[in-house]
Amino acid sequence: MFITASLLILVLASSITGSPVEVRNSPIIIPLSTRFSNGTIDLVQHDEARVAAFRDYNTHGRRAESIPMPFEFPGGYSVALDVGSPPTTYNLAVDSGSGVTWIGARTRYDETGVNTGRRVEKNYGGGFPISFSGTFFVDTVTLGHGITIPNYELAVASTTTNFRFHDGILGIGPRDLTVGTLTNDPTATYPTFTDWLVTTGIIRQNIVGISFQPVTGDRDTDVGELAFGEPDYTKCTSNIVYTDITITSQSRNYWGINQKITYGNRKIKILSRTAGIINSGSRFIYLASGAYRRYRAATGATFDEQTGLLRITPRQYSALQALNFDIGNVFFSLVPNAQILPRYLNNRIPNAANDGIYLIIKSLTTRTGAGLDFIIGYTFMQRFYTVLDGDNRKVGFAMTSFTYDNTIN
Repeated sequence: MFITASLLILVLASSITGSPVEVRNSPIIIPLSTRFSNGTIDLVQHDEARVAAFRDYNTHGRRAESIPMPFEFPGGYSVALDVGSPPTTYNLAVDSGSGVTWIGARTRYDETGVNTGRRVEKNYGGGFPISFSGTFFVDTVTLGHGITIPNYELAVASTTTNFRFHDGILGIGPRDLTVGTLTNDPTATYPTFTDWLVTTGIIRQNIVGISFQPVTGDRDTDVGELAFGEPDYTKCTSNIVYTDITITSQSRNYWGINQKITYGNRKIKILSRTAGIINSGSRFIYLASGAYRRYRAATGATFDEQTGLLRITPRQYSALQALNFDIGNVFFSLVPNAQILPRYLNNRIPNAANDGIYLIIKSLTTRTGAGLDFIIGYTFMQRFYTVLDGDNRKVGFAMTSFTYDNTIN
């Protein structure tokens, strides 16, 4: 079978009390937006810093929750969450590589809730260290569709480091990624937000559906949604194909899968079937060194020293072929337009040519078979609807109206 074409968590650490909530048969839909700042930001360097720390974990075997994900840059996807009464709105970066959600980085918390005294902290590491520490408060949280969660225990930052664009993090990673964040009990885990929604009966299934619409301009805009409880099938133009979470360390700690990658109609081998992760916080697609070199050779791209990206000429772009991701024995293919950086972002990258054509494939600088052979960022998820199924430990993908579009970038 061949499909052509081109990752919330408010922290819960104790039982929650409140009025009974009706179980919903339809998903809870929360809209997403992108946020930009003025001026030039080195998007490439921000992305690489987070991945470098991920490689360090993979090599030295540090605890999973100490691994940073590259969510804190302009243009990433964020969600608005209302906390307190009267409510304050917080714009949180969506991160499938974390199990912790917290608020208070830019917009301060007014302490409308009750301070529990329980401490929480997280260091995201990387070349641009990002961290927070704070306390759990019990307060009211309001979601989409008027869903109100009373007496909810959430993490509120008292100190933060290097949060420039968001008010905190909305983590949609597995529960194991909460390890190491409770100051007085670092080996403990606690339910993620989706875990809690199921436990309290708000939703029936531990599922998050992600619709990341491609961004077509350098401005703040509404672009997609998160669906809790079940996928939003209206965003799909094909059946959802599921694959199991990999058993390969270290990718199994995340939304990790096995896949192989080929290029073009002749299915030139880029990467043999191996393990890596799906990560909503990374912009680019990272491949193990050997796979990266094979992709570069297949496309004829040159490494641009000024930007750290692969660059192709207009003629090479015209000859660019699909990059095929074999997931669960189904091919999900990035059309040529989906393999290039959106050209409106050229002015966000220092030394990039305004008319340059840059590819979104980058090197992990690791050998194949190291347990982390790829990181699939949101440039892939913009073309395919993505489902994170915590109940069945699976990840699913489906085509969307953006899958075949060769005009977006």
